[in-house]
Amino acid sequence: MNDFVKNITVVLPSYKPDEKLIAVLTGLTEKGFQDIVVINDGSGSDFDPVFEKAKTFPGVTVLVHEVNKGKGRAMKTAFAYCLENRPNCTGVITVDGDNQHHPDDILACCEKLSQDPNYVILGARDFSQDDVPPRSKMGNVITRNIFRFACGIKITDTQTGLRAISRQHLPLMLEIQGERYEYETNMLLEMKANYVEFKEVTIRTIYIDDNDSSHFNPLRDSFKIYKIIFAFIASSIISCILDLILFYIFISILSHFQPDGKFNIVLATGIARLCSSFCNYTLNRKKVFKSGSSSSLVRYYILCVAQFAASAGLVSLASLIIPVGNFGKTIIKAIVDTLLFLLSYQIQREWVFKNDKNGR
Repeated sequence: MNDFVKNITVVLPSYKPDEKLIAVLTGLTEKGFQDIVVINDGSGSDFDPVFEKAKTFPGVTVLVHEVNKGKGRAMKTAFAYCLENRPNCTGVITVDGDNQHHPDDILACCEKLSQDPNYVILGARDFSQDDVPPRSKMGNVITRNIFRFACGIKITDTQTGLRAISRQHLPLMLEIQGERYEYETNMLLEMKANYVEFKEVTIRTIYIDDNDSSHFNPLRDSFKIYKIIFAFIASSIISCILDLILFYIFISILSHFQPDGKFNIVLATGIARLCSSFCNYTLNRKKVFKSGSSSSLVRYYILCVAQFAASAGLVSLASLIIPVGNFGKTIIKAIVDTLLFLLSYQIQREWVFKNDKNGR
């Protein structure tokens, strides 16, 4: 038996399981796992025989939610149980109960955790294979790219349920919001915010019956997964719209009093940006990055000045090349600011608010 599995607790959330759960437990015990915590997440009395059979395996503990509370809550229930009742536990590994995680891959993730205990180890599936169901392949492509752009997290498999986590990180995992599938996404976001790094271990891509046993509903659960990511860009969109409206109002006012004013665009851009930037900073500080120190404020307005100069300069240059009226100038500004947004958002994420979380 591999020594590194002796003090690893397997966390196995289960909702309305079938014999696949028994197959998972068989594979785990054959690999030498001695502590397996199964969470019956309100499956109902019809599924009691499966859980009773699960209890016959050595080292298996079954925790029960009387009603269905979701995968995230089931995982947190197990994490809290381990912290309280497993003083010798050095870490946990979360495993799905539908037999889609091969025992050798589970073992490989545990071995990697023993080598790099400061990291969270993620089992990453290869979605390029032909046998991957279309909904899983498409969902991964979309989420992976959103993660990379909006959050700066370069990850292969955003929805993997195979995660090895050392004991030192479990208190943080208990603080993360989310009760259902969104919890696993929130976990990745909070890991980045709290400077907990991850490493990936390539695992087999196994789908049984085209993944029909999965309780993940792409329509119902996509909003829960993506809503926290959308919060990162929502404040910028709101501020952008406000900025464009104010720019149009002020360029019209200034043009009325000074039809040939050389600095109309610069002044309109400046006034609009001053108002919209205050709105954007407030939303980011309170709702998005949740950071409000003086250093983030200074960095934010350094970025604003740079973005203001780029916006005013590029719009002015484009207006000289393409003579247009006020509405046309507003359209040009919308295009310029959209391009600048793609750059400024990255800077805002990685520099303006990066080091303010937890006072770092």
